[in-house]
Amino acid sequence: MRHTGWTALAAMALWLAAPDRANANDTKEKTMDSDSSQSKLDAPWKTCPIPTDEELRRTLTPEQYEVMRNSGTEAPFRNAYWDNHRAGLYVDVVTGEPLFSSTDKYDSGTGWPSFTKPVHPEGLTALTDRSHGMARTEVRSVRSNSHLGHLFDDGPGPTKARYCINSAAMRFIPVERLEAEGYGEYLKLFRSEE
Repeated sequence: MRHTGWTALAAMALWLAAPDRANANDTKEKTMDSDSSQSKLDAPWKTCPIPTDEELRRTLTPEQYEVMRNSGTEAPFRNAYWDNHRAGLYVDVVTGEPLFSSTDKYDSGTGWPSFTKPVHPEGLTALTDRSHGMARTEVRSVRSNSHLGHLFDDGPGPTKARYCINSAAMRFIPVERLEAEGYGEYLKLFRSEE
């Protein structure tokens, strides 16, 4: 029962974090309109079309497709980012949308990349996952509708949130490449690390 309560709490937290949830279509427009015109030019993930399933089968690796489209889970300790300690941004493999920052990443000891919070909570959605005989909170990307991983209540700090995310669902962009790849607006997340 504890997980069911956490699932409801997590879903509510993600829902409340998004601005003006009264109308989902209005929210998307207001979120995009609130950005500067320079951000719009530098942020193609905000307007890029979502690839079709056929396109995803061609462009994603078999493991990426299994994780993101079939809610699969990659092997712990044998994935790209579980032990990555470089400063940078983790983005959605499908859309390029920023998901997590290395500033919020920590070693959970689980073998998967773990984060205390997303860069944009409104870009994620939480669903109840009852697979494998347990109740968990699945985390999906809103824009790409991709399975990313799960949210647990055993993390550090006051929120105890642990976003346990599959490396296969993300692409890592090192801080020194953010500007060149159109993510310059996120450099502010790393100013205190320099």
